[in-house]
Amino acid sequence: MSLSPPPGDRLDQLLDDLETASKIPAKRRQTSIKPTVEKTTSLLYDRGALPDDLIRLVDLLTQHNHLDQASLSAITRNLYPLGKVSDEVLLRIVGALGHGHLKPSFPLQSLFLKWLVMVYHLLQNPTILSQTYAVLFNLLDSAAIRPQLCHLLALITRRKHVRPFRIQTILALSRQTGGDPNLTGLLRVFKNYYPEIIVGDITKGRAAAFKHPDVQWRERLNEIQQQHFDRHEDDGTRNGFAVSHALGRRLKGARALIPNVHTLHAHETSVTLEEFDSAEGFVNSLEKIEMPSQLVAVLADPLLQKFLLLRPSQEASQRISNWLMACVGDVASGDTHPSFLLDMVEVIRDYVLSTKELSPVLMEFFQSFLQTWNGLDKRDIVLETLSYLPLLDFTELSPLFTLLQSKLLNNTPQSQLALLTFYTLLLNNWTTRLLSRPASSLPSQPVTSIPSLLTHVNPLCLTLSQSSPSVSTSLAILDFYTATGRIYSSPILLLHIPIAIPPPLLVYNLAFSPSLTVLSRLCSILTVYKIAWETVITKKTSPQQQQRKPSQEEWSQINIFNGFLMDICNNLWRGRAFALAPTSDPGSPDANARGCRIPKSLVPVLDSYLRDLDDDLKLETVFGLSYNPVLCLQSIKFVRGLEEKEMKKGGLLVRHAGPVTQQSLVRLAGRGGVRLSWQEYRAGVLGWLEGEEVGQGGLPELMYNTMKNLMGARRGTEGGGGSSFSSLA
Repeated sequence: MSLSPPPGDRLDQLLDDLETASKIPAKRRQTSIKPTVEKTTSLLYDRGALPDDLIRLVDLLTQHNHLDQASLSAITRNLYPLGKVSDEVLLRIVGALGHGHLKPSFPLQSLFLKWLVMVYHLLQNPTILSQTYAVLFNLLDSAAIRPQLCHLLALITRRKHVRPFRIQTILALSRQTGGDPNLTGLLRVFKNYYPEIIVGDITKGRAAAFKHPDVQWRERLNEIQQQHFDRHEDDGTRNGFAVSHALGRRLKGARALIPNVHTLHAHETSVTLEEFDSAEGFVNSLEKIEMPSQLVAVLADPLLQKFLLLRPSQEASQRISNWLMACVGDVASGDTHPSFLLDMVEVIRDYVLSTKELSPVLMEFFQSFLQTWNGLDKRDIVLETLSYLPLLDFTELSPLFTLLQSKLLNNTPQSQLALLTFYTLLLNNWTTRLLSRPASSLPSQPVTSIPSLLTHVNPLCLTLSQSSPSVSTSLAILDFYTATGRIYSSPILLLHIPIAIPPPLLVYNLAFSPSLTVLSRLCSILTVYKIAWETVITKKTSPQQQQRKPSQEEWSQINIFNGFLMDICNNLWRGRAFALAPTSDPGSPDANARGCRIPKSLVPVLDSYLRDLDDDLKLETVFGLSYNPVLCLQSIKFVRGLEEKEMKKGGLLVRHAGPVTQQSLVRLAGRGGVRLSWQEYRAGVLGWLEGEEVGQGGLPELMYNTMKNLMGARRGTEGGGGSSFSSLA
């Protein structure tokens, strides 16, 4: 493998500076060497060291010079090799070990030994260390490097190295050191080869485990090695216009069975994928390229993916399908372990992420795969892949959804949440595809599958809100309806896609959540729905002045939507919590109220309970800004902020004790407190909620789009906080 530095590498220049500085005492240097050391270690951490640079670095570290101990240690800790470690590097490090004036310090030697342990798997010739065994063993009397030395010796010890005189040496050292655990650990390695020689209790003491000295360092080394391999061996895969010849060497498990792109029976005049290395050549010869022999390589080769996308073939699709179905058949017959299919799903996931769509061939594969899947193994990967299902008629998708649910759901909220997350991803992907299409093509798309999906998912969300009534669950549910809001926020999509609302009971469950974030996001979603309804009913839905009329089903949903919209406004703003529409007065301000769908007989019971707790509490107002459990803190914070400003001016005699009511504000002003009207207080709380400090603008957004007087207040034409409710026609 040819090794060359990555573009923009400055390590050579930095090494020149370090080598120059190492020959000059620190007091005679005109500039500090620390910035150069920091840049060098940063480059080594990011890219590693090529073989030639590694030799220069090891020379710098092992030879006597004027660099300080901290700089040498920092370089050693970041000595990440690219490729194999040569014999020359290995011998120079071994030669630097031991006692002597010109030798590196013992702390630095211990780092050298630790480094040898961590790169042992990269040694170009591991037998070199075996040949230096005697040198290394004779250094065991150096206590400063003994732990690292014992670890390295334990790693390279073989039967030929275990000799009686060495056993005696270790036993003598162990007695002198009071049973050094590192020596005991090395002696146990010796005993593995000659248990009949080493007897007694000497190996029963505390021994070192010889674990990997730095797991994070090893992980970073693996990342650097892989990045280097990808850069030099797989440039075609990275730019997508060359066949990945290194595919088979890089992949494991099921990936290893995916063949490379190869065109058999090619002749002199053939044009094959293997010969391209640029986009220009590929495009110019697109129509002349022969079909490769192993088309299933499309799952992992970007160039073949582009080829089949630009030149689709029914024969190619059938061949790929046959290969995948054969995999499923092998697992079903017991000829292949089921884990193979899971590995295959991971390969398909990577392919689908690159193409952004699950083709009919892969849908067929998943129909078979799901029948053998246990619903748990690699669940996230399976669901992420299926979230790229194409937008088809819902009757075509329904069997797959049913099969998926039967495998996934196990009567636990966790499985239900996983399913809901899948539907959220699916809806987002469908929306992205529709928004990327020309508006003229939308009428031909099966867009009615979207409201069908919403109707399908509504019971799942309602079940979750009741079986797992936590804040995290509520936020996951709101993620799904935020995805629906993205659809209804687009006038172009709204022209073709019917509106489907959440279940009223779900809305009420979320409206009484103990989380301000949940309440705020719910209000934002309801605002999106309200604007969408108004767009469909009263306005043109696109710049081309097109319009659609609501269906009969949508009209029935409007009445339901008006109901829970008014109930929420009654609770939070109008001081009419749990009000019911009077049957004798259709023109009443509460004509749409449904009392949050609690039994009418329960309202006086709740009211009586509150009055027993406190005579000042009333059921009608207890869910407003001042008393609501999730809003009361922010409401009083707003008032406290006004009071702080007044105190700085010196005109405040008394502070409000809270909670704020219309009567308390009047009494407060008369006693020298903040002068604030009821309307100003409520409008101020809305402004406080949507401010930077709180950042919960959902409730203000809903109020400004629902309460008529507040609509004017936002435009600056009125200053009130009125109670006239704006329902849908």
